[in-house]
Amino acid sequence: MIRTSKRLAAVPPSATVATTFKAQALQRAGKDVIGLAAGEPDFDTPGHIADAAKRAIDRGLTRYAAPAGLPELRDAIAGKLKRDNNLDYRSDQISVGCGAKQSLFNVMLATLDPGDEVIVPAPYWVSYVDIARIAGGTPVIVPCGRGSRYKLTPEALDAAITPSTKWLVLCSPSNPTGAIYSAVEQRRLAEVLARHPHVGIIYDHIYEHLVYGAEASQPINAVAPELHERTLIVNGLSKGYCMTGWRVGFVAGPTHVVSAVSNLQSQSTTSTSTISQWAAVEALNGSRGFMHNNNEIFKQRRDLVVDQINKSPGLSCDVPDGAFYVFASCAATIGKKTSTGQTIRSDGDFVDYLLDRGVAVVPGAAFGMSPFFRISYAASTEVLTQALARIHEACRDLLD
Repeated sequence: MIRTSKRLAAVPPSATVATTFKAQALQRAGKDVIGLAAGEPDFDTPGHIADAAKRAIDRGLTRYAAPAGLPELRDAIAGKLKRDNNLDYRSDQISVGCGAKQSLFNVMLATLDPGDEVIVPAPYWVSYVDIARIAGGTPVIVPCGRGSRYKLTPEALDAAITPSTKWLVLCSPSNPTGAIYSAVEQRRLAEVLARHPHVGIIYDHIYEHLVYGAEASQPINAVAPELHERTLIVNGLSKGYCMTGWRVGFVAGPTHVVSAVSNLQSQSTTSTSTISQWAAVEALNGSRGFMHNNNEIFKQRRDLVVDQINKSPGLSCDVPDGAFYVFASCAATIGKKTSTGQTIRSDGDFVDYLLDRGVAVVPGAAFGMSPFFRISYAASTEVLTQALARIHEACRDLLD
């Protein structure tokens, strides 16, 4: 029998992906389940972006691209980084990948050696820790609770850094909490990093455009220019541009690291779809008026979810500033019993209970913090209202 590799033996499937497909399987089997697990906008890709892809097909622009991406797309990304973030990057400092996830995967595979440590503030996106492990690194998880609004403090960062630290991973706006690091907070982190010049920063900026009235989200090197040569920005078009299935992400950073990322990609996917890349050129260079409209709707949905979660017995949550998630505490449900006599002993049990009641969400344990769960409000108001009513009723039915 062919055995799988030892390094993958302890790697679970992505919890968000697994929960989404579990809900879809139940739906196909005829069960009434509302899925609020996926991190995917429910809006269609804007028409002018889709039309650019159609034009590329009609013009026969369907051949392989260079591993780093189409020159036109890398130029568009450089223009976006200057326009939106006031950051100067040349095209040879940019590499396009098959989504931000693969771009992050490429970065860690290209830079980590056994023994290298990666600081990951928790709660974290589900894949950071496992990608670091697959790449041979050692995740160093730093809990960041509600007291710090789920954000890494300078004191906690300083305590986590060792001579073996290779990377600090920051995500702002955050998945799963929607928290945004302000310029002041990033400057304070930069002061710590100044004392540790061997530490690089991977800045996940995929939710950049999903901000609701808060201070604009900027990468740490835009706030602290002295960190520019130590920062790698990972971003993409999935979330703000409603292009999840198009699979276009990118990394921007020092030339030697980005070159290594492109070399690695040349041995894996070669490049992402050229049709998707031409669509991405239009997305970055064309009209972005749709973002304001989408964000207004997301904000209304966020407010609905926060209001109803805080009215549900045993649940509580804070108001997120960005992304499209609510990270809710279910601590007060622990120890309670369901009507069938089962005891809720963890956020995993609570999430399983909600699934039985027809709502699929993701347990906080998958994000490195319990007892919480994550709701995606990238669903219609009608669907959210129905799901929240089910959650409220499920909580009301729990027994002491």
